[in-house]
Amino acid sequence: MAQQRSRRLRKKLHLDEFQEIGFTANWNFAQGTDIDTIDAFINRMIKEVIEPNGLGFGGSGYLDWEGIICLQKIGSCTEEHRTLIANWLTQNGMENVETSELYDIWWE
Repeated sequence: MAQQRSRRLRKKLHLDEFQEIGFTANWNFAQGTDIDTIDAFINRMIKEVIEPNGLGFGGSGYLDWEGIICLQKIGSCTEEHRTLIANWLTQNGMENVETSELYDIWWE
């Protein structure tokens, strides 16, 4: 039997209409890529593909990067978002680009 929760509790627990679905992305820069090139690439990624699509990105790395991608507001990423990110990374010279399946970023 489903448990009845108040709107306040659903929001606090990120459930039902407050659930947030996102995905992870992994990629590699070519060996020998300098830090200034990496910084410029990440800034360009945020400017060209993350922010214009209402997405948020949290990640880190040097030559091997990993990060989580979700919406900037409460809601769910879609398969189109996954494809958009993977294609953009690939088209901009990144190696070993992988995106995870969509998942609940608070509970998985």
